[in-house]
Amino acid sequence: MKNLFLFLCFSLSANAQPILTEDIAYTLSELPLHCIANEFPNKTSHLSDSSVDARLLPHELHPVFFGCLDWHSSVHGHWMLIKLLKEFPDLKNKVEIIALLNDSFQVDKMQMEAEYFGKYTSSQAFERTYGWAWLLKLDEELYTWNDPIGKKWHTALQPLTQKIVTLWKAYLPKQTYPNRTGVHPNTAFGLCFAYDWATTTKNQVFATQIKQKAIEFYSSNTKIPAYLEPDGTDFFSPSLQAADLMGRVLPEKEFKHWLKKYYTKEGLERICDLPTISDRNDYQIVHLDGLSFSRAWNMKSIASRLPENHPLQKKFNTKANEFIAKALPTLFDSGYGGGHWLASFAIYALTQE
Repeated sequence: MKNLFLFLCFSLSANAQPILTEDIAYTLSELPLHCIANEFPNKTSHLSDSSVDARLLPHELHPVFFGCLDWHSSVHGHWMLIKLLKEFPDLKNKVEIIALLNDSFQVDKMQMEAEYFGKYTSSQAFERTYGWAWLLKLDEELYTWNDPIGKKWHTALQPLTQKIVTLWKAYLPKQTYPNRTGVHPNTAFGLCFAYDWATTTKNQVFATQIKQKAIEFYSSNTKIPAYLEPDGTDFFSPSLQAADLMGRVLPEKEFKHWLKKYYTKEGLERICDLPTISDRNDYQIVHLDGLSFSRAWNMKSIASRLPENHPLQKKFNTKANEFIAKALPTLFDSGYGGGHWLASFAIYALTQE
């Protein structure tokens, strides 16, 4: 029924701009509401120091972000619920959402989350940089929310936010090469969200660091081999992520000039093809549904930074709408493998202007 509901919402306007309605927001909110407190199945990604910490359960390692299969999915599940409360203040499951988030945004719990980074041998690199990026997006969402409960939650999050910022500032000078994968470690994705946070919170030192690294990593890139995308489990387009980042850090004229040299005709055609998902119950193959949503938000972001007469502006906006309209009705077809994270990607794509 949920799949049919979403299909009916979007089938009438598949070629128009998909709109996030309150009914769709409510339906999609059920996914993180279900998984945030759901501890198992779980992929902790914890590298054990001894038999003592090897025996710790997910909630013992992470008192807040222990559900949704993995730490980062829990983080962006929290982000999604806050985004929906901001978009729809009278959402009919608002009371349930607030109760869940109130339990998460406790200062002592966030302090424990922060202490994890550095407590064990390799934990300073835990979730670098995908989970770090979503944590800063979560913080940004609370920072920009003019609401008493949002301010309270933002204050509670600060021990973890400041820990992540400190780690990222220390890591950037040591990062010699970008990671161009289409999954979690993608450097450009992380830097996009970090740059958003830094500019929004007016952290000029961090913003300058990010801009310098972006230019160092990507400014000389030409004829990027996007015709080889995607890999079999991608949920990011490496080429689009880098272009999205460069659109943030370069002035419009420079970005337009850079973009002209960046893509080949074959590469542009390839990234505009809808990905084929052969088995949505496969936890890895279903990543390709996320690729549709991330391509959409990249394309919308890039288009917004181009002049109105630029040929890619209309093309990218049209394709972004198509990606969202085609992928959204499948959200409830993938079981927990997609349900624990895909709704966040959908909401981010739908709410980007």
